[in-house]
Amino acid sequence: MKPHPPGLEKMVYLSHLSLTNFRNFPQLELDLPPGVVTLFGRNAQGKTSLLEAIYLLAIARSFRAENEYEAVNWHTSAEGGFALVAGTIEKESERLRVHVGYQCVPAREAESAQAHGARRPFGVRKQIRVSRVKRSAAELVGLVNAVLFSADDLEIVQGSPSIRRRYLDILISQADSSYLKTLQRYQRVLQNRNRLLKSLQERRAGEDELVFWDEELIKEGTAIVNWRHKAMAILSSLCRESHSELTGSEENLTVDYRPSVPLYDQADSVDGIKQGFIVALKTSRSREVNMGLTAVGPHRDDFKLLVNDVDMGVYGSRGQARTIALAMRLAEVAYLASIRDQGPIVLLDDVLSEMDSFRRNRVLDKTLQYQQVIITTTDLEMVQSGALPNATYYEVQNGSVSRFTLADSLPGNQR
Repeated sequence: MKPHPPGLEKMVYLSHLSLTNFRNFPQLELDLPPGVVTLFGRNAQGKTSLLEAIYLLAIARSFRAENEYEAVNWHTSAEGGFALVAGTIEKESERLRVHVGYQCVPAREAESAQAHGARRPFGVRKQIRVSRVKRSAAELVGLVNAVLFSADDLEIVQGSPSIRRRYLDILISQADSSYLKTLQRYQRVLQNRNRLLKSLQERRAGEDELVFWDEELIKEGTAIVNWRHKAMAILSSLCRESHSELTGSEENLTVDYRPSVPLYDQADSVDGIKQGFIVALKTSRSREVNMGLTAVGPHRDDFKLLVNDVDMGVYGSRGQARTIALAMRLAEVAYLASIRDQGPIVLLDDVLSEMDSFRRNRVLDKTLQYQQVIITTTDLEMVQSGALPNATYYEVQNGSVSRFTLADSLPGNQR
């Protein structure tokens, strides 16, 4: 499965971004063209915050903040304060206006006031609107797709299984919003089942009460594993192709999905997955009661990244891990373009400067074919070299954004 040739994918790009009290932007109105957009500036000026806001419009949550309270400008983060990220999305046959708002409330009232955020006096309540109509996160995700490349992508290879599950969940949710709704139902079932297991551990309930929650866990969990299994089959092929192009070698990259439940009979059949789930729950019952937690299911899944059958998460060098992470993101772009019949907005957060010219050219060859690519960089030489053809340039400085051309002297102190 390959992405559409240049120019044939359906049009989608962000034409306007509006920020109010978001991070270090008290107020911003920014028009953005299709094509290549380069955000230039020193560190800690707000470049990554702009990509955070754009990605928020696609996946409905911050990729940086452990608690979304952190995205609200500190000076307004008191009861009654608010932050707003709004974007105008141009699609083939429609214009979408997406608003993601944060209202500051006492932490105990906030949906997002978890242990990390509860230490602060306030939390946030989030509200999403699409063209003035209130929507849930599951209804927003997939309306416009985006893929973010960042230095933290190294964690996809070397980090914990939860990071790889998050990568996979965002990918599949953008391709099919039904997956996200199923995932949300699974999380609710998991929470209820864990509460019951805790009661069993404390001898305040009987095991017969697990029957209902077992059935619900199997139903929702089987659907999730089935989605993941099918996605990984496509993703592995795309990753292998991207990795080969990035390395110019004959190394064989394999993405090996490791569900926590055994797959019986035909692994790609719902019945085979369901049977494996039933067996796994039966064999883990006593262990689950002792722990007071659900020990098997999609929340325990993982995948391994193997080069010539060697686990790169354990034995790979930092350079190998960085290349594999790039291959994973390029595969994500290609996957979404193929499944959704439209190219995603591509976001490159200061990653080009870390690459040698060979890999940089390969990444640009793969991404510049899409309708909009937004790049952040601190590398003045790369900007001045004209390495980004037909780019529109902006300087980000202390929470303000100004447009410039290569013929101009750069604003600020970057000359």
